[in-house]
Amino acid sequence: MKKSLLSILIAGVFSTSALAFEPFAVKDIRVEGIQRTEAGTVFGYLPVKVGDTLTDEKAAQSIKALFATGFFKDVRIEVEKDVMVVVVQERPAIATINFVGLKEFDKDVIVKALKETGIADGRIFDRALLEKAEQELKRQYLTRGKYAANITTTVTPLERNRVGINFNIEEGVAAKIKQINLVGAKAFSEKELLGQFELTTPGMLTWYTKNDQYSRQKLSADLEKLKSFYMNQGYLEFAVESTQVSISPDKQDVYITANIVEGERFQVSSVKMAGDFTIPEEELKKLVSVKPGDVFSREKLNGTTKAISDRLGKEGYAFANVNAAPEIDKDKRNVAFTIFVDPGKRVYVRRINVTGNTKTRDEVIRREMRQMEGGWYDADKVTASKQRIDRLGFFGDVAIETPAVPGTADQLDVNVNVTEKPTGNLMLGLGTSSTDKIILSGSIAQNNFMGSGNNVAIQVNSAKTYRTYVFSYTNPYFTQDGVSQGFDLYQRTVNTTTTAIAAYSSSSYGGGLRFGFPIGEKESIGLGLGVDSTTITTYTNSPQYYVDYVKNFGATNLSIPLTLSWASDGKDSFFFPTKGTFQKASLEVALPGGDLTYYRASYQLQHFIPLSSRFTLMLNGEVGYAEGYGDSGLPFFKNFYAGGIGSVRGFKASSLGPLTTDTSGIIYRLGGNSRVIGNAELLWGIPGMEKSFRMGWFFDAGQVYGNNAAQSSSSGLRYSTGLSASWISPIGPLKFSFGRPLNKQENDKSESFQFQMGTTF
Repeated sequence: MKKSLLSILIAGVFSTSALAFEPFAVKDIRVEGIQRTEAGTVFGYLPVKVGDTLTDEKAAQSIKALFATGFFKDVRIEVEKDVMVVVVQERPAIATINFVGLKEFDKDVIVKALKETGIADGRIFDRALLEKAEQELKRQYLTRGKYAANITTTVTPLERNRVGINFNIEEGVAAKIKQINLVGAKAFSEKELLGQFELTTPGMLTWYTKNDQYSRQKLSADLEKLKSFYMNQGYLEFAVESTQVSISPDKQDVYITANIVEGERFQVSSVKMAGDFTIPEEELKKLVSVKPGDVFSREKLNGTTKAISDRLGKEGYAFANVNAAPEIDKDKRNVAFTIFVDPGKRVYVRRINVTGNTKTRDEVIRREMRQMEGGWYDADKVTASKQRIDRLGFFGDVAIETPAVPGTADQLDVNVNVTEKPTGNLMLGLGTSSTDKIILSGSIAQNNFMGSGNNVAIQVNSAKTYRTYVFSYTNPYFTQDGVSQGFDLYQRTVNTTTTAIAAYSSSSYGGGLRFGFPIGEKESIGLGLGVDSTTITTYTNSPQYYVDYVKNFGATNLSIPLTLSWASDGKDSFFFPTKGTFQKASLEVALPGGDLTYYRASYQLQHFIPLSSRFTLMLNGEVGYAEGYGDSGLPFFKNFYAGGIGSVRGFKASSLGPLTTDTSGIIYRLGGNSRVIGNAELLWGIPGMEKSFRMGWFFDAGQVYGNNAAQSSSSGLRYSTGLSASWISPIGPLKFSFGRPLNKQENDKSESFQFQMGTTF
């Protein structure tokens, strides 16, 4: 007969046993009631072993230990003679988790989040954990502005001591911000202040940005922006006293009220410098952008301390400490600043460590470093090194850390960690453009051939008006000084019979050798020499000017083009720059010795001006001039053209400039020996897609001019305006424009919608 010693509920698990018994030596331990749990698991958690003496205290400890596992909802210890019997009732296991009405979130994301809280298939069911998971799911809906969301859970018992969990969700509609009130604002209009906020009332794009849905994090960030705005306008004592967020009874509208105290506006009375400068004080004073008499601006003050720290960093003072201490005179509404400079010790770089490059050779990364081992630390050189490594395009991420060397005060290491990404491309593409309709393209390229940093590429492009086959090889470090060397082999055909250009076709074969010489951190000079053989075919509707050229100089001509170029690239991004300047000048001269002798020169200046955190102004200007020398004159197939994306949008591609009329009276463009292009474009990103999508409003101007007697004269610049969009899509770069000519002439051809797809721009 069994004698029950302890039958303990959760409330009394750790209390002293109500029934006393004589301690005894345990000869055996038996477990009853287990279904899924192994007996060995129970034995492992028991503090009592065979041969131990069982007491009231040890019995209570045993029950406590088994409850703590979470496997059991009831535990009893009984005694049968000298055998300790552990009777358990297991908690059920979770067999299935189902969701009904889940639309706002991806199911896999929710399942993963529930698993982190302990609710998952195969886990032990715990009612407390389920309630916690339910509350967390409700909280997630609140972050999406769905305050009316209702979640109920149903637990269904299944066979073999299992349960199924069903989450029944009524998501409701997301509450929108109905009104944002700023109480206490006097110095500025509420409209201007709310312009600092990311949160807003419903508008044209809020369906995408979700900025009309309340978020505590966004509100905190907006209030900090508001504080920065006031601090930059001189309101040194500005403060947000309180905020209230309320929701309408139907849980559809959110009202936000912020109570602010503007305080008085302060001016800067004086700015002094103190401390150990190491650099002449006069030089550091030039970096101070806060001047006596100015309205106080926290932005300018922070910019000053950063500029001084960066300047000291260039001299090797990596751990410089620059602080501005204010002295406020409330009566006069003035604030004086003393900028304390503590450069610390001058630091040099002990070692540069490169990690993460599983494929790319160390030397490929190290040759981009501008900070040298054993040299004084230079913050600008470290930053330039990171940018150069990043621009290689071989790595998904580049991180540089500069930890101090333990046990020293004047040394640090530069740790460069890279994350390799695939640099080989096998691309088979189908693209379109408004000019060439269907573009078939294929290429195989390895930008980091066998980890050497060299580029090898084979490219094929086929469109309605042209076909190109190219093989290219480039070694960016042909010499240790960074001189690049490469060569190209190509075959190119052009057929203009279905375009706005006068009818002809050409077939060219050639190749060339090229070198690049760096002359600065962002500047380079290019030199190339090639050989080109071009065969021209004219048609019955070709201009007499073309026919005469072929008659005089032959259908097939050999040229030896020498190319010279200079480029300076200071843009902060390749695809979507927001600041910086790009310049390029190039000259192509067909040398004597070939059948053709001519030259083509061009210059481009592009400048990006950040107008705000969201808007950028792009200004672009291009000029080109070409002429023949010797006996051949300028080949007509070397003429410049304009119109379409890349020059003057809103006009059909290559439709501007001198014109001619064929025998049937159709007007065609001849191109010309000079070209002028100007573009101004206001650019802005789409929230959440700033790195992949950008809109623009443009104003274009341009024209092509000719000096040949067979060409009619052009009649002044053409202008256009419209909207543009650029998208780095999964299938490649896309560019669209909707333009309207502003001064279209009688024979001009307009084209409102233009696009490029599958081609680089």
